[in-house]
Amino acid sequence: MDATTKTGRNMKKLLVAAALGSTIMLGACESEVEAPVAVEGQVPGISVDNARMILGAVEGNPAAVYFDLTYEGDRGLTIRRADVTQAGSATLHDYGEYDFKVQMMEALPIAIKKGSEVSFEPGGLHVMAFEPSPELKPGDKAEVTLTVSGGGTHTFEADVLPAGDERGLPAPNSGDDS
Repeated sequence: MDATTKTGRNMKKLLVAAALGSTIMLGACESEVEAPVAVEGQVPGISVDNARMILGAVEGNPAAVYFDLTYEGDRGLTIRRADVTQAGSATLHDYGEYDFKVQMMEALPIAIKKGSEVSFEPGGLHVMAFEPSPELKPGDKAEVTLTVSGGGTHTFEADVLPAGDERGLPAPNSGDDS
């Protein structure tokens, strides 16, 4: 076999290999799934609705933050902390029994998984905002940040409402007493 034939065959092999490599690379590009774009201050999959902060009846008393949270992320998380920008401090609270009495206490971390719906509501889970700013008035917005396992944060706005607003009162008993 002469050198020209050998070079021609090697060139064909090289071209076939290059074409095959290009096809594989194009196929790999087509099958890549775009990762969700991370937005600062937002945890992918968490959505918050009906967010409201009810001011205390006496200025300087703690305010309560209520909202409805839905989680559609693929990874299980826990909500481990809450902060309110316009307050000195904030704590996740819940009600539980202690010493044969139902009372408010600091909440344990709140586990969420895909499909979770959690209501932060009067008489249940809520965020207590201590030392709310005297600048906060009904009609304003308060900035609330939840911190989840792994350190991610989810920030949202809550409507500021006056003490006694019906959106801050416990839901009436829905049981049928008849």
